[in-house]
Amino acid sequence: MNDQLEELRALTAHAENRRTETGIPRVAMVQGEIPEHQLAAVYDPMVNLILRGSKSISIGGRTLHYDSATYFVMSVGLPAAGQVHADESGAPYLAVALSLDAKVIADLLYDLPDPLTRDKEHKAFSVAQVTRELLDAWVRMLRLMQRPEEIAALAPAYEREILYRVLQGSMGWMLHDIVSPDSALARINTAIQRIRQDYAQPLRIDELAAHSAMSVSAFHRHFKTVTALSPLQYQKQIRLLQARTLLLTAGRSVTAAAHEVGYESPTQFGREYTREFGVSPARDTARIAQQMKAD
Repeated sequence: MNDQLEELRALTAHAENRRTETGIPRVAMVQGEIPEHQLAAVYDPMVNLILRGSKSISIGGRTLHYDSATYFVMSVGLPAAGQVHADESGAPYLAVALSLDAKVIADLLYDLPDPLTRDKEHKAFSVAQVTRELLDAWVRMLRLMQRPEEIAALAPAYEREILYRVLQGSMGWMLHDIVSPDSALARINTAIQRIRQDYAQPLRIDELAAHSAMSVSAFHRHFKTVTALSPLQYQKQIRLLQARTLLLTAGRSVTAAAHEVGYESPTQFGREYTREFGVSPARDTARIAQQMKAD
């Protein structure tokens, strides 16, 4: 598999230390040191493959570590914090990601049997061992950057192949459940989408549970299993991450940002922000602005 990794590294050598588009639909790459505030974000569903170095990602109370021997799958949108690390020689972190499209997965699954392996806890994110077949599919996909005229014709086939290889692995059930409307993961995903859309509104658990066709107790249980967070914790992290964006990029005051994301009390907002990010909103904004200026 070393030859495949070396070719993938060469193909993505021009990636920057931010999300870098490849010209291939839903495929992006990144390389180098990434500022901490950019790694604390709401991550959309994806398959993430590290080509060099390693990454740690924390969701709720669960932290996963993965490197070029493994790949990461996230099947629902989740707030997370991450850290990337260079390899042992000091060469920079390098990774590629495929954003998951439910329609593509559903079309692929139409004629396929259910996956043979299933995570009994129904978590929405996990790490698995990479295979030669999966790397082969990624090589074919990323070679299209050198032949952009072939992207429209061939990228859909290579995307299906990448997804098929994931379906064959230990996390195949995860992709299957994304598009299975009766699965607990799919039901919780509908609630997640509503929370993300209406994050500034009061959380109405009974309505979310009913919308997910679950009792309130079952909804709480499944939500925590899928996301490693309670519904209230999920909403709180969405609010705080959005507030951080407003403070950094929109120039909002602390009070204005607090109200805009749904906090009635700026004091409570300040306490929860400090607990989440380690410093007060004002100090955090100043610290990140200084880092961005230095870069």
